[in-house]
Amino acid sequence: MKHKTLTQAMAWLHTWSGLVFGWLLFAIFLTGTLAVFDKEIDGWMRPEVPTTSLSQSAAAQQALGYLARQHPEAKTWNIGLPGERSDTLTVSAGEQRRGGGTALDPHTGEPLGVRETAGGGFFFRFHFTLNLPRDLGIWTVGLAAMAMLVALISGIVIHKKFFKDFFTFRPAKGQRSWLDAHNATAVLVLPFHLMITYTGLVIFYLIYMPAAVDALFDGDRDNLGRALRGAPAEQQARGERPTRSEAAELTALEPLLLAAERAMGPVSSLSIHNPGRSDARIEARPVLGNRIELTKGQSMLFDGVSGEILRQPAVSRPSLLTQKVMAGLHFAQFGGYSMRWLYFVCGLASCAMLATGVVLFTVKRRRRHDGEGAVGALLYHVAERLNVAVVAGLMVACVAFLWANRLLPVELAQRGGWEVRVFFLVWLLSLGHAIVRPWRSAWREQLALAAALCIGLPALNLLGGSKGDYFYLELTTVALGLMLAWPCWKLCQAPKERAPRRVGKQPVAEAN
Repeated sequence: MKHKTLTQAMAWLHTWSGLVFGWLLFAIFLTGTLAVFDKEIDGWMRPEVPTTSLSQSAAAQQALGYLARQHPEAKTWNIGLPGERSDTLTVSAGEQRRGGGTALDPHTGEPLGVRETAGGGFFFRFHFTLNLPRDLGIWTVGLAAMAMLVALISGIVIHKKFFKDFFTFRPAKGQRSWLDAHNATAVLVLPFHLMITYTGLVIFYLIYMPAAVDALFDGDRDNLGRALRGAPAEQQARGERPTRSEAAELTALEPLLLAAERAMGPVSSLSIHNPGRSDARIEARPVLGNRIELTKGQSMLFDGVSGEILRQPAVSRPSLLTQKVMAGLHFAQFGGYSMRWLYFVCGLASCAMLATGVVLFTVKRRRRHDGEGAVGALLYHVAERLNVAVVAGLMVACVAFLWANRLLPVELAQRGGWEVRVFFLVWLLSLGHAIVRPWRSAWREQLALAAALCIGLPALNLLGGSKGDYFYLELTTVALGLMLAWPCWKLCQAPKERAPRRVGKQPVAEAN
C-alpha cells in the first residue's frame, strides 16, 4: 500500500499492528495489572490462613518444631516465611523447595487445612505464557510486545501534540470521544508503556536472542550464569569442603535472619541442609525483587552450628546488573505498596488505552463497512464481536475466577485446575454471547455482569464465612465494579439500535 507521507505510513502501521495484536495485548496487560497484587489475591483465595503479627524468627521456630517431629531424618528442611504481603508459613522436606509444601498455623505450628487453589499466581503465569506451553507462550507474548513497541513508536509519530492530546476530551461526540480517550490514556502514561514493554522483552532476552550463548558457551546457560555472576572461586568453595558429621544442635535462627535482612533485605525462605548435624548449613533467600535489582538467585549461606557467615550474596557484574535492574523495573517488587499502587493504576490506564484503541477501529468503520463488500463487512463484524469478548468478557472471566474460589467445593479434587477451567469456560461463553447478541446489548450485558460480580465479591466472602482481613482488596473490586457500571449506564442511555435502511440498492446504516 502506497502512502504519500511518513505520517500516513505510520498511521497505517499503528492501526493494523494495534488491531491484530490489540486483543492479545489487552489480555496480557489486564492479567499483568492484576498480578501486581498476586500475593494479596493468593491470601484472599486461601481464607483458612490466619493473619499473624509474629516475627519471622518466631514463625521459623514453630516450623522447626514441626519438621523435627515429622521429618527428623530428612537431609533438607525448607521453610517459607510469612512477610509483609503474605501470612503463609509453609514447610517441606527434601530438595524440592518451590511451591507446594504444608501450610502451618504460625502461632501453634500445627498443619492447616488450606484449600487447593490456582491463586493469584494464575494471573502472573497467564501474563507471560497465556496459559500455553511455556516456550510457546513466551514467544507469543514476545511477539505481541514487539508489536506494542511498533504501535507506541508509530503513535508518537502520529500524535505530535502531546499536551493538546492530553487535555482534549470531547464527551458525547461518538468517534471523537473514543479518539480523545485513546489519546489521553496513551499520553498520560507513555513512559510507563515504553518501560513496561521494553523491560518485559529484556527479561527473556536469552530466549529471544540465544546466538551469543550458542557461540560463546555452546548453549550451556548454567556456564553462562556462572560467568555472569563471577563469584571468586575461594568464596564459592567456602563451606563446601567435606567434614566429619556428628550430632550437633542447630544455631538460633534470629541472629541469622537479622544478618540476612541487613545484607539482602526481607527474607522469604530458609533451607536447612543436614539439620541436627555438625556440618549443617542454613541458606537464606531474600524476597524476590524487594530492591530495584531483581534478587532472583541470590542467597546467603551460614554455618548451621556456629552461625558463621560462609557465603555473602553475590555481587552482580555490570552486564547482569543491568538486566536485573530492568527485570526489577518490570516486576515492580520494590518500593513497597506505594510503587505497587502506581503500577496498578498505570496498568489500568494501559488497559483503557488498548480497549479504546480496538473499539475506535470499529467505531470509525461502523457506518461505512457495508459499502466495502462482503469480506469487509464480515471482518468488521468479527472485530466488533471480538472486542466485546476480549475486553468485557475477559473482565467477567477474571472476576468469575475469584467467585469460583468460594463456590467450588473445598474438597473437590484438582480444585485449582477447576478454577482455571471456570475462567476459560466463562470467557468462551462471553464470546458466544457476543456473537448471538446485538453489539450494543452484548457490551451492556457483559459490562453489567462484570460490575455486579465485582461489587458482590465482598458479600460472597462474608457468606463463605471467611474471617480474614481483605478490606483493601475488596474495596478495590467494588471500585472497579463502579467504574465498569459507568459505561454500562452510558450504553443504557444511548438510543437503541435500528436496522439499516436502504437507499436504492445500497444499505445505509442509521445512527445508533
